[in-house]
Amino acid sequence: MISELIRKTFNASKITELTLPDEQFQIENALKQFSDEAKIQCILTTGGTGFAPRDVTPEATRNVITKECPQLAHMMLLEGLKKTPFAALSRAVCGVRNSTLIVNFPGSKKAVVECFDAIKDLIPHAVELICDEKTKSEKKHEEIKAGKMENQACDEDQSEVIEKDPV
Repeated sequence: MISELIRKTFNASKITELTLPDEQFQIENALKQFSDEAKIQCILTTGGTGFAPRDVTPEATRNVITKECPQLAHMMLLEGLKKTPFAALSRAVCGVRNSTLIVNFPGSKKAVVECFDAIKDLIPHAVELICDEKTKSEKKHEEIKAGKMENQACDEDQSEVIEKDPV
């Protein structure tokens, strides 16, 4: 589901999908591997953000990130609340590990689309800032001022998708 949204929206050079069980240790290891070893610039996870005992994606994400980005999660929440009060039951975490942006999306397909739409214009700029690509960032700021935001990722952008096993 999220990989389709990425393909439609961004010029990503690589999209990989991985389905994991709801095991915190496995999620943490995958996030570390894709960030530290594979040098993936953006990891988008789906599922595991609810209140069920097995929902541990936010905890796994918090354990591996070095900077939290709560405003990205807040934007997703605000968009979701326009549609349903149940959006408040998502515990999505967004943050940075090294040079990787990590974003947790809910498990519901409808919620994934709504949350993705809420932040899709910010993802490329966030990745540019994390990658310390100042020239691109300055250009993006000028585009924003001129009212011309484009959905365009870094030239060498890679997005990794970790989809939770729908247990």
